[in-house]
Amino acid sequence: MTTTVACAQLALRVGDVAANLAAAEAAVEAAADAGARVLVLPELANSGYVFADAAEARALAEPVDGPTVTAWSAAARRRGVTLVAGLAELDADGLVRNSAVVIDATGTLRAVYRKAHLFGTEKDFFVPGDERPPVVAVEGVGRIGVMICYDLEFPEWVRLAALAGTELLCAPVNWPLFPRPAGERPAEAVRVQADAAVNRMYVAACDRVGDERGVRWTGGSLITDPDGFPLAGHTPAADPTLLLAACDLDRARDKRLGPHNNVFTDRRPELYGG
Repeated sequence: MTTTVACAQLALRVGDVAANLAAAEAAVEAAADAGARVLVLPELANSGYVFADAAEARALAEPVDGPTVTAWSAAARRRGVTLVAGLAELDADGLVRNSAVVIDATGTLRAVYRKAHLFGTEKDFFVPGDERPPVVAVEGVGRIGVMICYDLEFPEWVRLAALAGTELLCAPVNWPLFPRPAGERPAEAVRVQADAAVNRMYVAACDRVGDERGVRWTGGSLITDPDGFPLAGHTPAADPTLLLAACDLDRARDKRLGPHNNVFTDRRPELYGG
């Protein structure tokens, strides 16, 4: 059975919570209309990314029972879509986190993940998480893992999610536009393809577009199959877009590479050390 997975590559604005929420709700509607069962939104989809200072980040952070997640839950329930979205979170201890939520098609909050590997100036605004990526069994879909952006750069972290049974790894991301040789794919996208291939699982990484306080975004969202080949997002896009891909998540349970190899059972962790 195939599941249609979507990434909504949005143009967000730092500090414009109302506009960002409206864009997210419109994306849920569009994804559902296109038959998607799972939708991924970008990193920090409620707040935007390029904060002026820590005070602004704190002012824009919300608890997971706050207005944005409440509205996301209502939209997911209304359209029967499982939603994975990035959030500037104010946690129960008053700490500001770069987080992602998993909301199932009943509107139930199933998991909250706090980004463990903070990139660049994120360390000025957020406290890193210290819990492994969650893996959520979603009825009628499969086992969804979640992590955020720079987490994907750490093979050990991605492997933990894979070993925990992830069939579809959903990753809200914000990829700044870095120089690359003409004709080359963004390096971040290449690494996502590698993450998918070496773990034999689907990966949906949802980026953003536009310019925010002088930072341009790559627009490199993609959905890959367990061989690491893009099903959607073959080339970066400069404008908001909805990527869609039919994913047979049963394939992600098969870790064989031909008749002689298996990427899990062939591991020799006793040799790897730290």
